[in-house]
Order: sequence, then C-alpha cells, then structure tokens
Amino acid sequence: MKRAELVFERPERVFAHEPPEVRGHARDDVRLLVTRPEGHHHARFGDLSRFLGEADLLVVNESAAIPASLPAEGRLGSILLNLCTRFRSDLWIAEPRWEAGKPGPLPIEPDEELRIGSATARLLAPYPGIPRLWFALADRPFESMIAERGGPIHYGYTNAWPMDTYQTLFSRVPGSAEMPSAARPITPRIREQLERAGVLIAPVLLHTGVSSLEIDSETVEAQAMYPEPFSVSPETADAVNRAHANGGRVIAVGTTVVRALESAWTPEGLRARGGFTRLFVNPDRGIHAVDGLLTGFHDPVTSHLALLTAFLGIEGVREAYAEAIRAGYLWHEFGDSHLVLPQG
Repeated sequence: MKRAELVFERPERVFAHEPPEVRGHARDDVRLLVTRPEGHHHARFGDLSRFLGEADLLVVNESAAIPASLPAEGRLGSILLNLCTRFRSDLWIAEPRWEAGKPGPLPIEPDEELRIGSATARLLAPYPGIPRLWFALADRPFESMIAERGGPIHYGYTNAWPMDTYQTLFSRVPGSAEMPSAARPITPRIREQLERAGVLIAPVLLHTGVSSLEIDSETVEAQAMYPEPFSVSPETADAVNRAHANGGRVIAVGTTVVRALESAWTPEGLRARGGFTRLFVNPDRGIHAVDGLLTGFHDPVTSHLALLTAFLGIEGVREAYAEAIRAGYLWHEFGDSHLVLPQG
C-alpha cells in the first residue's frame, strides 16, 4: 500500500476538544457508527449490545494511563519530554516536543542533556527509523519524575484534563503513556447490558506509547514501529479459542488489543505470550485472531488507520470515514466510536 492512499480530508469541526462529560453528556453518551457488510448504521453507544450477542467475546486492555508528559529544560529552552516505552526505571524511549501542539523532530544532538526538576535525562540516540523518538537515560528513576512533575500527554486540539479522565473501567495496571481510549465509553451500565446479552469480556495488557505514528515511508508496510510491552494470559488465549470454536466473534476494544492478540496468534490458535511487540498490523499482513473492532476515528496517514484497512480495505475505510464526516462524528480520544464488523 502507498502512503498517499491513507490521505483524506478531515475538517477541524470534527475534532473532540473536550470529554463528553464537559460537553454536558455522560461518558457513555457518545455516537456509534456501526460498519457491517451491508452498510453503515448510526446508533448511540448505549446500543452496543444490540450489535453483539451470545458467544461473542469482547477483549479489553487493562493498562492504565500514567502522567507521562514531563516539562524539561535544555539547550533549546523549555520543551516537553513525552515518555513512550519503558525498558527499565531509568531508560525509556521518549518523544521530545516543542509543546503540546507542536511536535518535533527537534534539532537534538546525541548525548544532549535535559533538566527535569532536579533530575537529568540524557538523550542517547534517536530510535532507528523514527527520528522524533529518542532513547532517554536518567540519573534517577523516571517514576519519581512522573510522580513529581508529570502530566497527561495531550495535543493542540485539547487541554490537559485530570488523570482520571484518561482511565477506563478496565484500567488496572499503570503503564500506558496515552489512554487506550476505545474502552472509555464502556461504563458499568454498558457492561451490565453486554453481560445480559451474553457477551463475555476478557482482558489483555498492552502499555501503549505515544500517539499513533504518522507513516513516513513511501510504502506503508515499510514503516518502522517502536516496541510496546504486552501480555496475553493463558485464560484469555483460551477464551479467544473457545469463542471461535463456539462460532462466536472476537471483538477487540481498541487497536492496542488487536496488536496484542495478533502478537499471540499462531496457525494453531492463540497462545499465551508476553514481552515486547513491534507488530505492524496492515493489509499485507492481514488479521487472524480478531473478527471485529470497537475503536475511535483515526488520523490520516497513521499506523492506526493502516490497521483499520486490514479489516475493511482502503475503499471500505474511505467510505466509512466519508460517512462519519458527513454525519458529524467526532474524532480523537474524547470523540465518538466506530464498531467494525466486517463478517456481519
């Protein structure tokens, strides 16, 4: 696939600038576009259980967001250092940014030092193939800087909100630099509806890094990916395999769940697995472990959008997004939801 195929026009009026709670709605009071083989259906998120049924399995991400955006001072003045992937307490991949609404890459030299409060972080080298990301080594655990000075990662279209705004009903294990946001509208009320409909829920863990990578390479499949830690338990692997054996559908709640499950897939079925994944799900690779996706609406020319094309094909994505823009659906982490059921 060519990079240019992932370009589409999206007006700024569809950006969700604040959570629905700030807009006067409940957390689960967002819109739901349902894409099935016969076409698109407009619904509310409270209707989710109508489109799923007994024997279907929802898989959710138990990772909780952390305040991973650190104000820093250095040769370039005041910048942000957004943490991405933890290797050990003093070593992360991180993204230096001018500010929330102004990304890099910055003109940084290897071994350049940043001051974060009384701590020092040294930017060792850029991550191979992704020049906006750097290996960052600190003189103390980054966890202490997160606790003292960290704030939520956010971008120019929205403000920073309290950290509980960035957690989901399933957030259990701190570690995600950004909220795995697809599950955000699932409230206890929605979960009860799903359980009454016979829908099962199983967890995985994937600590997500900074926002979906914009694809730089001319060919989509050649894009470099940074590693993210993940874990698929024996219980969840068994639940996925049972759902398929019983004729049910496995619905991933978010692109993070797709990547975790696909990283644990084998031709003999899902297996318990953990570690770091750099898997890039795209049309060339295809989808094996998942039958549907509950997600938000993704930016042009990003790895998340390429993942969506693995479910729908590029023409299917273009058609769905044209319908979403026409109908005024909202983009980004506080926006509306998209349920993709390519097999009906």
